[in-house]
Amino acid sequence: MSTNGEADHPIVIAGAGIGGLAAALALQANGHSIIVMDKARALKEVGAGLQLSPNACSVLDQLGVLEDLAPHACAPDNLRIWSGASGRQLATVRLGNFLKERHGHPFWQIHRADLQQVLLRKAKSVEGIELRLGCEIVDLTSSPYDHLSCIFQDDQVTGHQNCKALIGADGVWSKVRQLVPGHENAHFSGQVAYRTTLPVDAVPKRWLGDAGLWLNEDSHLVHYPVKGGRELNIVALTSEAWQDETWSAPADKEALLHQFANWPTDVRNLLRSSDHWLKWALCSVKATAPWSHGHIALLGDAAHAMLPYMAQGAAMAIEDAAVLANHLPADATNIPAALRAFERERKSRVAHVQDISFGNARTFHYSGAMAFARDMVLRLSKPTSLASRYDDIYGWTLHQ
Repeated sequence: MSTNGEADHPIVIAGAGIGGLAAALALQANGHSIIVMDKARALKEVGAGLQLSPNACSVLDQLGVLEDLAPHACAPDNLRIWSGASGRQLATVRLGNFLKERHGHPFWQIHRADLQQVLLRKAKSVEGIELRLGCEIVDLTSSPYDHLSCIFQDDQVTGHQNCKALIGADGVWSKVRQLVPGHENAHFSGQVAYRTTLPVDAVPKRWLGDAGLWLNEDSHLVHYPVKGGRELNIVALTSEAWQDETWSAPADKEALLHQFANWPTDVRNLLRSSDHWLKWALCSVKATAPWSHGHIALLGDAAHAMLPYMAQGAAMAIEDAAVLANHLPADATNIPAALRAFERERKSRVAHVQDISFGNARTFHYSGAMAFARDMVLRLSKPTSLASRYDDIYGWTLHQ
């Protein structure tokens, strides 16, 4: 139970990424004071594109940022699926207006940094949210079931911050997750993602407009517009042993081209167009592992990092933020019970989406007879049926 005076303490959120900032806004709207701590000294433009499906946009609308995101977003009419072996188109999936009319909110593609910056500006514009950069939580002073105080390091100085709850939104390599007994470490999938963006005037027109998904043995390629249509986001995913000491690093273009040596010439020419590639190890955290312990809870990648084969990592973190706030009204007295209820509500849905992502990882990379069967199914499928098969994911809202 809460101790005397705890109601006046802030909620501390570790991590100023998408999930952390969304949680700060949602919890502040409930009347909580929020401190967001992030080990980065400056929130720089990192990552690449991501997809905001209607379920994510419904939350962003409630947070009051959807209109601010619109100039940065793109809403392609279709996703076109291609064979990376033959170069032929296999299917079309309806996006754009079809999904907006079906679910009430848009399906957008956007640069991760643009989303983070819009959330950050919103957080800075409201009272009750404090941002501390260059500040990392390293431990707790007591059992999370008692009066909670976080130990943090700021400019090599150790400090303490009393709080009513600690929310770990600090990503796949979460430090807060280590404070949750029975936690799962991140697991490397054996696959990596090469990411880059290019100005649209630097690529042939065939790559512009609709989003694209290319499927091939042990690899696939995704491309779509970001930055309000000014840049093309390209992600090339492949199986590869990870040799670097870090989990993201500048990538060698020639190594990428070697991985895609048997792909169509126009795809290889697109990959050759950029000299600035980053390589990211694709890691996951089991959604079925513990998310909460006393006054501590995890959300987003810290709780359930997933492979990008369903493009729902950011969306699940944004959903987490809304549901967490729903369980933590300003007058909440039993914080541990509220955090357990949040975990119970979210876990089955996130595990379901994670399972779909793992399944897609296998399907996208089929070869031989399995690839032939997959391609045949895609050729026979209607564009609207391919889009509507994920209604249970895209149609989610907080109050359903």
